[in-house]
Amino acid sequence: MVDMDKIVVGIIGMGDMGKMYARRISAAGWSVNACDKPEKYEALTQEFANNSSIRLYADGRLVSRSSDVILYSVEAEAIAHIVSLYGPSTKQGAIVGGQTSCKEIEIDAFRKHLPEDVQIVSCHSLHGPKIDPKGQPLVLIRERASDESFALVEKVLSCFGSKHVYLTAQEHDRITADTQAVTHAAFLSMGTAWHANNQFPWEMNRYVGGIENVKCNIMLRIYSNKWHVYAGLAILNQWAKKQIRQYAESVTELFKLMLGGHREELEKRIRTAGEAVFGTVGNQRELLLRDDVLDRYSLGNVPKKRTRNNHLSLLAMVDCWWKLGIVPYDHMICSTPPFRLWLGVTEYLFRKPQLLDEIIDTAIEDNTFRSDDLEFTFAARVGSAAVVLSLGAFHKS
Repeated sequence: MVDMDKIVVGIIGMGDMGKMYARRISAAGWSVNACDKPEKYEALTQEFANNSSIRLYADGRLVSRSSDVILYSVEAEAIAHIVSLYGPSTKQGAIVGGQTSCKEIEIDAFRKHLPEDVQIVSCHSLHGPKIDPKGQPLVLIRERASDESFALVEKVLSCFGSKHVYLTAQEHDRITADTQAVTHAAFLSMGTAWHANNQFPWEMNRYVGGIENVKCNIMLRIYSNKWHVYAGLAILNQWAKKQIRQYAESVTELFKLMLGGHREELEKRIRTAGEAVFGTVGNQRELLLRDDVLDRYSLGNVPKKRTRNNHLSLLAMVDCWWKLGIVPYDHMICSTPPFRLWLGVTEYLFRKPQLLDEIIDTAIEDNTFRSDDLEFTFAARVGSAAVVLSLGAFHKS
């Protein structure tokens, strides 16, 4: 029988998420051992000097040897190397997990470098370190663990108040690719396009208010986060490449139909995709986003008359889901806040017939956003190509 009062939680990697985990777990009454790179030891010691429940070490060997539940909170691309360094020192009978966004490579590293008597229960908080974890999805992956050990991990992590979701490593990676990879690609492409056009979108009337608010806010939020979060998911998740490539193809093909004035073909494709993705929802169900919510977080003064937009990025998202056979509502239980907002605005567009008609008309008849759409198409294609090249380089290494 485990003596809960003596359980020590180890955290290897004190980045933003590692610190969030350390603070919340220690606040719940658990003792925490933690470390990061040796050169960060002094700074971390000063930062946590007033928290007697968190003990800092210079490296992960001492954390591994003295902790009962150990969580690796490191970049996905570094997980194999770091586990190879500290995994062999793991305390006998300890439980080890990780917080990377790519679980298949994480589990492979654990199985390769951890002693056989070590149990494996991995996790993934599907939100950033600045988001309140209460009610947010927390994936738990029981790879190699007894009932008692799995229950212990759940008890430790219950302090977040998150909603536990039970998946395999492969299920996790497939769902995160479906819900995050394309979402990130879309907003990273938006930022690249606005940069190429020397634009701050919140300073332009045509990008203020309604759906445009969501685009700008999520784009800024994604660019403000750590780069490795998106690079790791896009490059290391085996399912992500297909999604990102399809999104670039959807953007390109829809843009060509708009440029060529092929109204009938464009409208048929848009409505077919919309029916495939949103047809099962039914018109009676309330929309995920309301008009008042869309206007609430404007970064500028909302103009009285809004500029009509063809919303290529949104049309391509739904087209991509349709081409890949993805029904986004099936993944709501594992969705991130940006994905729920992105799904909300696409649903808003496709389930308002008058708005969808206006968007189709704009796509064929209005050239206001043509230069923006051109840069966005370039950005989506370059982003997709970069993922393919990086993936090849990673596996060669």
